[in-house]
Amino acid sequence: MRRPVLPLLALVLAAAGCVPRKAQTPQPAPPNLVVLLPDPGKTTAGRAVVSNDKGTVDLDHANDAVSVVRGQTPKALTLADGDVQRIFGDALAALPPMPQHFVLYFRFDSEELTDEGRRLVQDVLAEVKQRTDPEVVAIGHTDTTGTPAKNVELGLRRANTVRALLVDAGLPAASIAVRSHGEGALLVKTGDGVFEPRNRRVEITVR
Repeated sequence: MRRPVLPLLALVLAAAGCVPRKAQTPQPAPPNLVVLLPDPGKTTAGRAVVSNDKGTVDLDHANDAVSVVRGQTPKALTLADGDVQRIFGDALAALPPMPQHFVLYFRFDSEELTDEGRRLVQDVLAEVKQRTDPEVVAIGHTDTTGTPAKNVELGLRRANTVRALLVDAGLPAASIAVRSHGEGALLVKTGDGVFEPRNRRVEITVR
């Protein structure tokens, strides 16, 4: 009985590594997707510019996006909130919490918080408790009444007042840094010797 020739030939070619392979169609490079996210707690965003040798796209609204493929013009898109979560949800969830900022105001020439300032201490504590390893920076400020040197001292006393309140509430003292700018970083620009309540403050950053 005569055996078929073609299967045998195919077997020989395969053994020799000579079977012709089916030609594969080159796959296009995957696109890079860039999206501009809103600032934490806000609906607005900053601005970004994405470009390659084929063009440029400005991103200036929350959820503006651009798809970039090598050798092609960047394609502008706008993503829905659901699309952002579907595509980037896992990555966003893995990010550490963004720093949060608080401003506590003080009475004139004093380390005593205003009533509103005392209430805000609770917000600071609530934010601290959400973090596994919190770091707090408290920076004291004054208005321009008094001498610059005394205002540096007053600003530091104010920052230490906030530090003591946080320590009393259970926050480790080593996790709180205090500094003073005195009258050197005015929230409201004034001349010398001006009573300005909004400059009598401690700015707190929780990381």
